[in-house]
Amino acid sequence: MPATETFRIPKHRRHVPAARQYVRKALADWGVTDELADAVTLSANELVTNAVTHCRVSFAHVMVSLTLCGPELVLEVADPDRDRLPRLHDPGPDEEGGRGLALVAALADDWGHRQEPYAKHVWARFRLTGASEGARVPDGS
Repeated sequence: MPATETFRIPKHRRHVPAARQYVRKALADWGVTDELADAVTLSANELVTNAVTHCRVSFAHVMVSLTLCGPELVLEVADPDRDRLPRLHDPGPDEEGGRGLALVAALADDWGHRQEPYAKHVWARFRLTGASEGARVPDGS
Protein backbone atom coordinates (compact mmCIF):
# COMPACT_ATOMS: atom_id res chain seq x y z
CA MET A 1 0.00 0.00 0.00
CA PRO A 2 1.44 3.42 -0.88
CA ALA A 3 2.41 5.93 1.78
CA THR A 4 0.99 9.42 1.45
CA GLU A 5 1.69 12.68 3.26
CA THR A 6 -0.68 15.56 2.57
CA PHE A 7 -0.81 19.04 4.04
CA ARG A 8 -2.29 22.44 3.24
CA ILE A 9 -0.84 25.90 3.50
CA PRO A 10 -2.53 29.29 3.11
CA LYS A 11 -2.06 30.83 -0.32
CA HIS A 12 0.65 33.28 0.67
CA ARG A 13 4.34 33.46 -0.21
CA ARG A 14 5.40 33.51 3.44
CA HIS A 15 4.16 29.91 3.79
CA VAL A 16 6.38 28.49 1.01
CA PRO A 17 9.30 27.78 3.42
CA ALA A 18 6.93 25.79 5.66
CA ALA A 19 5.90 23.69 2.65
CA ARG A 20 9.57 22.96 1.91
CA GLN A 21 10.10 21.89 5.54
CA TYR A 22 7.06 19.57 5.50
CA VAL A 23 8.26 17.96 2.27
CA ARG A 24 11.83 17.54 3.54
CA LYS A 25 10.58 15.95 6.78
CA ALA A 26 8.25 13.50 4.99
CA LEU A 27 11.07 12.46 2.68
CA ALA A 28 13.47 11.96 5.59
CA ASP A 29 10.85 9.89 7.46
CA TRP A 30 10.62 7.62 4.39
CA GLY A 31 14.39 7.37 4.03
CA VAL A 32 14.50 9.42 0.83
CA THR A 33 17.75 11.35 0.96
CA ASP A 34 20.56 12.87 -1.04
CA GLU A 35 20.01 14.22 -4.54
CA LEU A 36 16.50 12.86 -4.88
CA ALA A 37 15.37 14.61 -1.69
CA ASP A 38 16.95 17.82 -2.97
CA ALA A 39 15.22 17.48 -6.37
CA VAL A 40 11.80 16.78 -4.84
CA THR A 41 12.15 19.61 -2.31
CA LEU A 42 13.23 22.10 -4.97
CA SER A 43 10.38 20.98 -7.24
CA ALA A 44 7.92 21.38 -4.37
CA ASN A 45 9.28 24.87 -3.76
CA GLU A 46 8.73 25.82 -7.41
CA LEU A 47 5.24 24.29 -7.69
CA VAL A 48 4.04 25.79 -4.40
CA THR A 49 5.49 29.18 -5.34
CA ASN A 50 3.62 29.01 -8.65
CA ALA A 51 0.39 28.09 -6.89
CA VAL A 52 0.56 30.90 -4.33
CA THR A 53 1.67 33.41 -6.96
CA HIS A 54 -0.79 32.65 -9.75
CA CYS A 55 -3.94 31.38 -8.00
CA ARG A 56 -6.59 34.09 -8.26
CA VAL A 57 -8.98 32.59 -5.70
CA SER A 58 -9.11 34.72 -2.54
CA PHE A 59 -8.40 33.09 0.81
CA ALA A 60 -7.44 29.83 -0.88
CA HIS A 61 -5.28 27.04 0.44
CA VAL A 62 -2.68 25.11 -1.50
CA MET A 63 -2.57 21.35 -0.99
CA VAL A 64 0.72 19.49 -1.22
CA SER A 65 0.77 15.71 -1.44
CA LEU A 66 3.64 13.24 -1.56
CA THR A 67 2.99 9.61 -2.44
CA LEU A 68 5.60 6.87 -2.21
CA CYS A 69 4.54 3.78 -4.13
CA GLY A 70 7.02 1.12 -5.14
CA PRO A 71 9.87 2.58 -7.17
CA GLU A 72 8.15 5.94 -7.65
CA LEU A 73 7.55 9.10 -5.65
CA VAL A 74 4.86 11.54 -6.79
CA LEU A 75 4.68 15.17 -5.71
CA GLU A 76 1.39 16.93 -6.33
CA VAL A 77 0.42 20.55 -5.67
CA ALA A 78 -3.21 21.62 -5.99
CA ASP A 79 -4.98 24.96 -5.86
CA PRO A 80 -8.60 25.99 -6.53
CA ASP A 81 -7.86 28.10 -9.63
CA ARG A 82 -8.70 25.23 -11.99
CA ASP A 83 -8.74 27.26 -15.18
CA ARG A 84 -5.31 28.85 -14.87
CA LEU A 85 -3.17 26.03 -16.19
CA PRO A 86 0.61 25.86 -15.97
CA ARG A 87 2.70 26.25 -19.10
CA LEU A 88 6.39 26.29 -19.79
CA HIS A 89 7.67 29.78 -20.38
CA ASP A 90 10.79 30.91 -22.20
CA PRO A 91 11.81 33.95 -20.16
CA GLY A 92 14.22 36.53 -21.46
CA PRO A 93 17.60 36.92 -19.76
CA ASP A 94 16.42 39.98 -17.83
CA GLU A 95 13.17 38.44 -16.56
CA GLU A 96 13.19 37.65 -12.86
CA GLY A 97 10.79 34.68 -12.97
CA GLY A 98 9.36 32.16 -15.37
CA ARG A 99 11.86 29.33 -14.94
CA GLY A 100 10.14 27.23 -12.29
CA LEU A 101 8.37 24.73 -14.53
CA ALA A 102 11.48 24.29 -16.68
CA LEU A 103 13.37 23.47 -13.49
CA VAL A 104 10.71 20.94 -12.44
CA ALA A 105 10.80 19.41 -15.94
CA ALA A 106 14.58 19.06 -15.67
CA LEU A 107 14.51 17.52 -12.17
CA ALA A 108 11.53 15.17 -12.46
CA ASP A 109 11.20 12.07 -14.62
CA ASP A 110 7.81 13.35 -15.75
CA TRP A 111 5.44 16.17 -14.89
CA GLY A 112 2.04 17.43 -15.91
CA HIS A 113 -1.29 18.68 -14.66
CA ARG A 114 -4.94 17.72 -14.48
CA GLN A 115 -8.13 19.63 -13.88
CA GLU A 116 -10.83 18.54 -11.50
CA PRO A 117 -14.19 20.25 -10.98
CA TYR A 118 -12.87 22.61 -8.30
CA ALA A 119 -9.08 22.44 -8.52
CA LYS A 120 -6.04 22.01 -10.68
CA HIS A 121 -3.28 19.59 -9.73
CA VAL A 122 0.28 19.94 -10.95
CA TRP A 123 2.34 16.78 -10.44
CA ALA A 124 5.90 15.58 -10.80
CA ARG A 125 7.07 11.95 -10.75
CA PHE A 126 10.47 10.80 -9.56
CA ARG A 127 11.96 7.31 -9.82
CA LEU A 128 13.75 6.08 -6.74
CA THR A 129 17.38 5.38 -7.54
CA GLY A 130 20.61 4.76 -5.66
CA ALA A 131 20.42 5.39 -1.93
CA SER A 132 16.71 6.26 -2.16
CA GLU A 133 15.80 2.78 -3.43
CA GLY A 134 15.81 1.82 0.24
CA ALA A 135 12.97 4.23 0.94
CA ARG A 136 10.41 2.57 3.11
CA VAL A 137 6.68 2.86 3.32
CA PRO A 138 5.76 3.34 6.98
CA ASP A 139 3.91 0.35 8.42
CA GLY A 140 1.55 2.50 10.46
CA SER A 141 2.75 1.25 13.83
